Order: sequence, then C-alpha cells, then structure tokens
Amino acid sequence: MRKLVLLVAIALTAGLIHQAWQRLAPPRPWTGEELAAIRSLSIDALPPVPPDPSNAVADDPRAAEFGHALFFETRMSANGFIACATCHQPIRHFTDGLPLGVAIGVSGRNTPSIVGSQYSPWLYWDGRRDSQWAQALSPIEDPNEHGSDRLRVLSLVASEPVYRRRYESLFGGPPSLLDEASVDRAFANVGKAIAAYERLLMPGRSAFDDYIAHLDGGGDPVDQPFLDREQLHGLRLFIGEARCTECHNGPLFTNNEFHNTGLLPPPGKLPDRGRIDGVREVLANPFNCLGEMSDDDGDGCDELRFVRTGVELIGATRTPSLRNVTQTAPYQSRGQFETLGEVLEHYNEAPQAMIGHNEAEPLGLAGWELERLLAFLAALEAPVDVDGRW
Repeated sequence: MRKLVLLVAIALTAGLIHQAWQRLAPPRPWTGEELAAIRSLSIDALPPVPPDPSNAVADDPRAAEFGHALFFETRMSANGFIACATCHQPIRHFTDGLPLGVAIGVSGRNTPSIVGSQYSPWLYWDGRRDSQWAQALSPIEDPNEHGSDRLRVLSLVASEPVYRRRYESLFGGPPSLLDEASVDRAFANVGKAIAAYERLLMPGRSAFDDYIAHLDGGGDPVDQPFLDREQLHGLRLFIGEARCTECHNGPLFTNNEFHNTGLLPPPGKLPDRGRIDGVREVLANPFNCLGEMSDDDGDGCDELRFVRTGVELIGATRTPSLRNVTQTAPYQSRGQFETLGEVLEHYNEAPQAMIGHNEAEPLGLAGWELERLLAFLAALEAPVDVDGRW
C-alpha cells in the first residue's frame, strides 16, 4: 500500500513538474510544417479581392465614392437618424459594441464586422445574402434597422443634386420610379454603390504579419520585437493543439463556412437555427446572384447553384474573422459572450448543442494555455481610420 501511495505521489509530482516546465520553457524552434501553417495566415498571402460579377460597378471608384456617402447617410432611414455606420462604426472595426444591433429597434443578432467581407460568398451570421450589395439593401427595409423603404431611398437620391449626378454617371440616368421593376433595379443600384465602398475595407497589417515577414527575412523567431513569448506559445497552440485553424484559417482567419459549435441562446430565447434558415432565404431572395437584378450572366453563381441545404446546417453560423477580434466584443451570433476568455472557455468545454450537433470537441486546455491563446489574439490588432479607410 505504501509503495502504491509512493508511486502515485511520484506520478503527481512528475506531472506538476512537467506542467511547470511547459509554462516556463522558452519557445522552441518552429518545424517546417508549423512554418507553413503560420505563413498561410499572413496578410501577405491574401489574394486580390475576388470579382463580383453580380455587380457591374463593384470596382468603379465613382461608385465607391457614392457608396461612401450613402454608408453614412441618415436620411435613408424612417426617422432620419440611422445610417449603415450606426451599427457598422469604423472606430469599432465596423461593429457597434452591443450584444444585438440597435437602430430604430433591436436586431435579432450581433453586428458582425464587414471588413474583409468582400472575400466571403455569404453575408450575415446565417449567410442569408450572397453579395455585399444584396446585404446592404436588407437593413434599409428592416423595421428594426433603418425602417425605411426603397421609394424613400430613391426619392432622396433623385432629389439630392450630388447624389443624382453620381447615380446618373454610373447608371446612365436618374433612378426611375415609373414601375415596380424600375424601382427594384434602381434600389439594387444603390446597394451596388454601397458595396463598391465596402470592397475597399481591407484588414490592416498586424504585429503577427510583421512577425512572419521577419521570419521570411531570416530573423530570429524568438528574439524579435513583434510577438512576446506568451504570444509565441499562443501561436503554437493556435495552429496545433487548440485546433483553431480547422475553421479560422487563411489570411482572414476564417474559412467562411458554417459550423454548429453548441452555442446556447441568451436567457429566455430559442436556439439560433442559423444556416438552415439562411440558405432557404438566400435562395428565395430576388436580389441574389441568379436574380434579375444581378449583373451576372449566370456563369458566375456557382456558390449559389451548388449550395448545401441539408439538415446538418441546423444551428450552424458563419465563422467570423479573428483579425481585430479583441476590438469587436461582445461575441457570437447573439452576443452571448462579453469577453474572449468566455469564448475560449466555451470551446474548451464544447457543450452539447441544444439543436443539431456540436461539431467542436472539448480541447481540455489548462487555464494558462487559454491565457496564451488570448495573448496571441491580441497580436492580430491593426488600426483603422475613423472615416472607414485603412
């Protein structure tokens, strides 16, 4: 019996020593596989902005200038006080700092950042729109957001001399209010101009990206001014044991896919059905890539043509980018978590989903390991200009 107790004591002591060594040990050199994974996350690996064939003015500087003005325009709303920038505030990385978006009313979901959204085939947490311009139109007629309608918007564009000139230079004439089809087309054009501006909102360069450039230049992986030792340990966990890159991969730290991660709804609320409802809505939306208001000839809408619609999408929401994630609290589709620490605890435990199946598995990380992950995420911060331009 004494021998067994002694062996247990030795094992526990060895375990504590091993944990202490893990906490105190200096970062070890990167393997070739780890370096490849790290480089795949660099902002320098970000490809050019993909074309949007559904928007003929997507890359027209005149449309971007027009869209920039409309993004901050409050007169498109029912009460004259709400603009796109009310919820997508440049100073907050184009979010609003609230659990749920608040405009004329209260939105059903958290306001996601739109920075880098030009790289995603889907918009919103549930992907219920398939282009930036289609997404830009939705809040205008949402009673909880702008609470407006397309006639009000088009009347403003037609009556405001600067707006009218800009519209005419892009679309060949003033917005027509003669019939329903003309109104729909002109309203879509407004969304396309706003999208042209939003396509300019690129993620900034972070300390993490400078660290990768330092490595590529032959710099020392530990003795450098970009990432401290806690962040280096956190980076190793991020690409390794914590399995973060299974979803948060690529230069934008997102695969732009939909996953059920067992998120509980806020108290008194039903679970978020997520993508299963979003995919049905995007397929039915008249402003989708295959709709009459799209400028696509039908050959560039593969994402919509071959979209998944199965029951596995129940409870799944879109993977958000982690760039500047420290500046976009609260978190998740309903703003369930006030801090990133709570988010990491959730994924560390991976509770069973109330609806559908939780794809995540418990990580079993120690508290100090979660702290290292938090430290690394802070290295993804990058400044943004207050007027919305990097």
